[in-house]
Amino acid sequence: MPNLSQILPSNDLGFIRIVASLWGLELTSADPVAAAMELAEALCDAELVEEVASTLPKDGRAALEALAKAGGRIAWGMFTRRFGKVREMGAGKRDREQPHLQPASAAEVLWYRALLARAFFDTEQGAQEFAFIPDDLLLALDFVKEELFNREGHDPANEHGAGSHKEEQKIKKEPLADSAPLAVQKDDLLGRPASPAEKAYPILASDRILDDACTLLAALRMGIQPPQTGVPVSVVMEFLSAAKIIRPSPNRKGAGGEVEVQPEPVKSFLEAPRPKALELLTGAWQDAESFNELRQIPGLACEGEWKNDPVVTREFLLDLLNATPEKQWWSIPAFVRDLKAKVPDFQRPAGDYDSWFIKRESDGVFLRGFENWDNVDGALVRYFISGPLFWLGMLDLAAPEEGAAPSAFRATNNESRISTSYPQGSIENGKLSVLSNGRISVPRLAPRAARYQIARFCEWDEQKGDEYPYRVTPASLARAREQGLKSEHLIGLLRKHASAPLPPPFARALQRWEANGIEARVENVVVLKVSKPEVLNELRASKAGRFLGEVLGPVTVVVKSGAQSKVLAALAEMGLLAESSTDFE
Repeated sequence: MPNLSQILPSNDLGFIRIVASLWGLELTSADPVAAAMELAEALCDAELVEEVASTLPKDGRAALEALAKAGGRIAWGMFTRRFGKVREMGAGKRDREQPHLQPASAAEVLWYRALLARAFFDTEQGAQEFAFIPDDLLLALDFVKEELFNREGHDPANEHGAGSHKEEQKIKKEPLADSAPLAVQKDDLLGRPASPAEKAYPILASDRILDDACTLLAALRMGIQPPQTGVPVSVVMEFLSAAKIIRPSPNRKGAGGEVEVQPEPVKSFLEAPRPKALELLTGAWQDAESFNELRQIPGLACEGEWKNDPVVTREFLLDLLNATPEKQWWSIPAFVRDLKAKVPDFQRPAGDYDSWFIKRESDGVFLRGFENWDNVDGALVRYFISGPLFWLGMLDLAAPEEGAAPSAFRATNNESRISTSYPQGSIENGKLSVLSNGRISVPRLAPRAARYQIARFCEWDEQKGDEYPYRVTPASLARAREQGLKSEHLIGLLRKHASAPLPPPFARALQRWEANGIEARVENVVVLKVSKPEVLNELRASKAGRFLGEVLGPVTVVVKSGAQSKVLAALAEMGLLAESSTDFE
């Protein structure tokens, strides 16, 4: 960190004289640079440092102690939230108002004594702004800080504001470091056990995200609009993209116009045992820069070109959550509250709450400033717990009542990250049912690879509980044929995975369709019936003949769609009044 001789010369002579006066010094030089160097040399005397620091107001001494115990620097945003801001004013206004005589905060107490400086330093997360003690002053403080901060009569319990006894204990136990994510250790325990009300309605984790992924992959492969799934479709897409099971389409075509399915990764994913498939999604998610939880929060819209680092944030939150006791219900509100109190800048290393443009969709209000921490940063933590960690089976949730927002979580073990709906756990041995009319019902725990292929031959009906209902139609078979799928493939799948022999009429229908296509059609038509063949012949020879279709008999003919009124008008011109049994336009 810079020392006084590097910091002071950048200030005007008025500021330098203010610092000297508060230290009880008289400067001989009238030149700003020379005066700054003279002051820098005088301030480094350890005895003088001890004398000045010991006469600080108690909140000022608490701020200095926090900086010293943090190695000399704290992120500027975090420091000013705890110890107040330094009012910005030009030299003229400063000399008129003399803020050093009536400081508005503990930060100002230190600022006008040159015990506090402000600058950007490089960190692993990029350049960040810090509050810091100049290096030479910090060295002088090292000689006296034990005596200074623990001397008899120094009673933090009587300090006010940022210097409270509670805050002092936090400082000693959890020293602040270069960036927000390092302000607590990964084994630190935030929050408290959940109350009986918070854990009243358990919501157990499962591996259903695998079934949602299977549904989405089949829809993408067919080029149809995916149905709504338990996990939002857009989030399932991000999980699959992180695992490289789908990728952006070079031609920007296909379902959604943006992605294409990777055949080999899809095959491996769908054929993998469910625990392995879930492990694949989890591992890919943990390392994925493209998976950005902040931009997934329901009700918030992120705008502009700013960037956050989801991987660093994810690792930090996982470390804190991993410290909670396994199988112990833990309070979500208390965890979020402790996180805000101890390390609010966990995803904002520079403590910047103004440059991210995040809008609340309900009213269009941009949520800027630390006052919106709960609406943005707190919302991210709650989403992280009740979204990805729950969907991946890593946490159980609980709520005060059915339908309420989750208020507690509990870490799971690998054995509990499976479906609790079936005695056989997550083994995919479910058998499907097939009716002679072409309706197929596939249970959730049938092999995913089989359901993926069967779905591509079918029209989809709405999912009902743990069953996926499908219908085989000529249109669905034609669509499957366009993708290179044959009916004999479907017959083989159904025979292998059905709970009973395939209904013979349905099997014959599939075979005949493969050979002959559509052999029968049911449709609604309008039929004209006249009294004798001569009338029909005369009508067919008239200008209205072009509105007539297939002849069904000597006195009956099909009327083309939409031409009913024209045929009636032609009959009237021939002197024939026709009786209608339908309403014509």
